[in-house]
Amino acid sequence: MIEKRVKGEIRKQIDLKKPTVRISVAISGGKDSSVTLYLLHKILSGRRNVKLTAFTVDEGINGYRPAGLESASKLAKMLGVEHHVIAFQESFGMTLDSIVSADQSKIPCSYCGPLRRKLINEMAEKQNADYVALGLNLDDYSQSILMNVAKGDYERFMRMSPQTEIKDGLVRRIAPLRSILEKEVVLYAVANGIPFDSSWCPYYSRAQRNIFRDVINRLSEYNPSTKFSMLKFFDKARSQKGGNDVKELHRCKVCGAPTENDICSACLAIENLSHEAPIIKNKARIH
Repeated sequence: MIEKRVKGEIRKQIDLKKPTVRISVAISGGKDSSVTLYLLHKILSGRRNVKLTAFTVDEGINGYRPAGLESASKLAKMLGVEHHVIAFQESFGMTLDSIVSADQSKIPCSYCGPLRRKLINEMAEKQNADYVALGLNLDDYSQSILMNVAKGDYERFMRMSPQTEIKDGLVRRIAPLRSILEKEVVLYAVANGIPFDSSWCPYYSRAQRNIFRDVINRLSEYNPSTKFSMLKFFDKARSQKGGNDVKELHRCKVCGAPTENDICSACLAIENLSHEAPIIKNKARIH
């Protein structure tokens, strides 16, 4: 049942009729991204026109990220998939731990989010990918839907993965597991012997997402189909607008990355740290 739903998402999100389809998988080493890589490999490895690669973003979180890196590397090697690592330290001159230490007033996710997204896109570009796959399960997805609605962020709501429009400099993001519940992902990983890191990010407790997770889980106690209903609502809302409704993209004046504004969110995040914090000027390097 899980594989059937993922196959359905793959058909909807990926144009498999192209002569060559390159997919990069952003794998943290956790259960969701690990299952994403495993299923994409299982379902698509028989297609000669599909090339699958993987990479991990190393934020620099002591006591957490090393275990994820080890699991990601182990799975990629097991599947015979090319795997690279890209780090905050090399790209931005600082780790997430040092960023959090420099500005303890802000939620760590407010820095980690835009910086991770920047490196995910850069790495997918370096791997010449047509798509970059993210490990988002249905729980994650429904939380993102509610978060954007609660904040009134229509643009972010409409450009959630999967992205259908081709934009210069922006690799289309896909979410093969978006119709799979978190508990189903865990069971599938264990049943299939997929190596994954089960630890939690030490900054997890400070994430605003926790509020929306609690709300949706409480609603699901009364109506078990709540998360599926939210996914159905999202798809219907976006289909009526025709595509992702993404604004025209420009190039960031600081780093050259695609952005809707003059300066991208990653560069703004770095600038906000302090006058001494380095602004991103160089593209990330593959290790």
